[in-house]
Amino acid sequence: MFERPRLEMVRTQLEARGVTDARVLDAFRSVHREDFVPEAYVAQAYEDTPLPLSEGQTISQPYIVAVTAQALGLRGGERVLEVGTGSGYAAAVLACIAAEVHSLERLPGLAESAATRLQRLGFANVFVHCTDGTLGWSKAAPYDAIAVAAGGPRAPPALLQQLAIGGRLVMPIGQAGAQVLTRITRVEGGSFHVEPMMDVRFVPLIGAYGFDVGAR
Repeated sequence: MFERPRLEMVRTQLEARGVTDARVLDAFRSVHREDFVPEAYVAQAYEDTPLPLSEGQTISQPYIVAVTAQALGLRGGERVLEVGTGSGYAAAVLACIAAEVHSLERLPGLAESAATRLQRLGFANVFVHCTDGTLGWSKAAPYDAIAVAAGGPRAPPALLQQLAIGGRLVMPIGQAGAQVLTRITRVEGGSFHVEPMMDVRFVPLIGAYGFDVGAR
């Protein structure tokens, strides 16, 4: 019953708004968003909006997930780090393109449920870790791409250091409640090229290099 809304979402929300990467579009056609939203919101799974999760978190609007994935420039075979697993939807999309996705979630309940869901749905190349995402996951570094699904005041230094030369980090940067989606590319010599992309509104990035736990 969701195939038609899923394909319509790709056509009207993604392709019509400038998402052109064939790998990203195919991933969105493949991943069933209804499997990643709370039962109370399944009927809204393909609406052009973020949806609530438990513990004050959200599953991002499909368009924003697609813009982030496209900005990462994945071509297949990459090792990707995701900060903010949530329900696991974005990790599943990235896993359709990349070889390996390490996804970090600070909230134990969300981390456990996402890991169970991804395993049940057959995403064997996604590895969920419950930890402070602003510190990254050095055990699998360096990463060809890093996606951060929460807004922080700056790019966490640990994430920048875990980015491979030529790798891209995409995250919302700004104050809690209003940020600019930004792509940062690590170049030779240890410097970084910064590209502001679009205004966005994400939940706050909580952790050692983010906001305090009380931020909303």
